[in-house]
Amino acid sequence: MDINTIRKDFPILNQNVHGNPLIYLDTSATSQSPVQVIDAMSEYYNEYNSNVHRGVHTLGTKATDGYEQARMKVRGFINAQRYEEIVFTRGTTAAINLVARSFGEANISEGDEIVVTEMEHHANIVPWQELAKRKNAKLVFIPLEEDGTIKLENVEAVMTDKTKIVAVTHVSNVLGTINDIKSIAEIAHKHDAYISVDGAQSVPHMSVDVQDLDVDFYAFSGHKMLGPTGIGVLYGKAELLDNMEPIEYGGDMIDFVDLRESTWTDLPVKFEAGTPMIAEAIGLSAAIDYINDVGADEILRYEQELVKYAYDKMSEIEGIEIYGPKRERAGLITFNLDGVHPHDLATALDSDGIAVRAGHHCAQPLMKFLGVSSTARASFYLYNTKDEIDFFIDSLKRTKEFFTHEF
Repeated sequence: MDINTIRKDFPILNQNVHGNPLIYLDTSATSQSPVQVIDAMSEYYNEYNSNVHRGVHTLGTKATDGYEQARMKVRGFINAQRYEEIVFTRGTTAAINLVARSFGEANISEGDEIVVTEMEHHANIVPWQELAKRKNAKLVFIPLEEDGTIKLENVEAVMTDKTKIVAVTHVSNVLGTINDIKSIAEIAHKHDAYISVDGAQSVPHMSVDVQDLDVDFYAFSGHKMLGPTGIGVLYGKAELLDNMEPIEYGGDMIDFVDLRESTWTDLPVKFEAGTPMIAEAIGLSAAIDYINDVGADEILRYEQELVKYAYDKMSEIEGIEIYGPKRERAGLITFNLDGVHPHDLATALDSDGIAVRAGHHCAQPLMKFLGVSSTARASFYLYNTKDEIDFFIDSLKRTKEFFTHEF
């Protein structure tokens, strides 16, 4: 990777914040977009802005081609077997809700069990909570180890003949834990259960092969992988999607409408009611091209180098608490500094031009497990550098000194 060339592709990085060069360490919330993505979306609006699947005129045809080519690009990116298995949604949250509302509603009955973990983002807990309430089903939690990892024997231990769905994140947005999804899927299927995976923090940072993982559903978002906000993907095995009912109704997803009855069109459009996210899909397609050009494996290697460098430097700071596994973690570090509230810390870092996340990270059950109300988080991507990490470490030390100094 030529980091200097890569950074030139991200115009947002060429600015000062409070008189300091911007250091963006909040990719786990939203990544930045390269000019290639921005230009692709601008080209759509400037040259062929039109609706899809409707008109036969030139602009409509070009827009439809761009939209469906994006679907094919996603199919190849995660190695889905068929393009019909790729459903565009508003994001990971919408994708998980679709699974819970459609598949869950049809396949969960009273007394059934839904297996989740305490490390889940709210988007992968709340939909299952609500499904369990509607169906009088039970949520079962896989125990976490002290370092925030999962032992496969604990996955096995919570499975019963009542388990119907296992809903788990691939990578924790707080701990950086990388779960062994392939093995968890194998355990779930051995018990005749289905597995739904939150891939929001994995797809942008590593190669994902849904056929090799043998997952039933897999959800992720464009805005965490160099793409635009407002678009995500639900992958589902075709035989499962085929038997699922849509949860939104209207234009495009219908086959035939009579006064009192309607039928649905084929996969995947039956789940994409109304005008879809056309420009966003085209932007996502460009983001995938960018990641492919750099190489997903190379991105992972570089992130691992950055996170190890940052972890080792941060560990030397007195009074710091770092959460999650020491090694084998994704490119993020969640932490607290003794005597400094995370929000105060984030504000102080911002005064040095450094953007980090502070709060509960939409993971309040995990905060309870960790025994804290909130934390700070630094997350890295292909456009970050070791020089930025050095400045971040210096800023952390200055901030700690300021808040803990006795005047």
